Amino acid sequence: MEDFLIRFFENIVGRLEGPMNLRIIFQPIMATIFACIGGWSDAKNDDPIYFWSIFQRKTTFREVRTIAWKGVGRVFIAAMILDVIYQIIVLKWVYPGETITVATILVFVPYLIIRGPVSLLFKKFMGQRARK
Repeated sequence: MEDFLIRFFENIVGRLEGPMNLRIIFQPIMATIFACIGGWSDAKNDDPIYFWSIFQRKTTFREVRTIAWKGVGRVFIAAMILDVIYQIIVLKWVYPGETITVATILVFVPYLIIRGPVSLLFKKFMGQRARK
């Protein structure tokens, strides 16, 4: 088990250098763009704040997951494909757990972090414009 964890973390950190390392920048940017689009949609439709709505019991985790998949599903799949290509080139082997971990870190984490605050900003901005 210890060897597995050491290899896992070494392989994850190794992705920061070497071929295809620009994806470490571009995939979170794409997720951020889709989070902004989703946040705008939430504000426009007066939907509850994304992800926080779970804690307020307004939506279930399944609903939040479905909304996220619609928003960044293609980017997530692209992240997985690029990671598999990276693994074949560099590691000469494919580790599915690492692929899912990397895609989640590069795509879903930024999406979850950014969509709610963007929605709040748009709601505040829209509220101020409506008052004028």
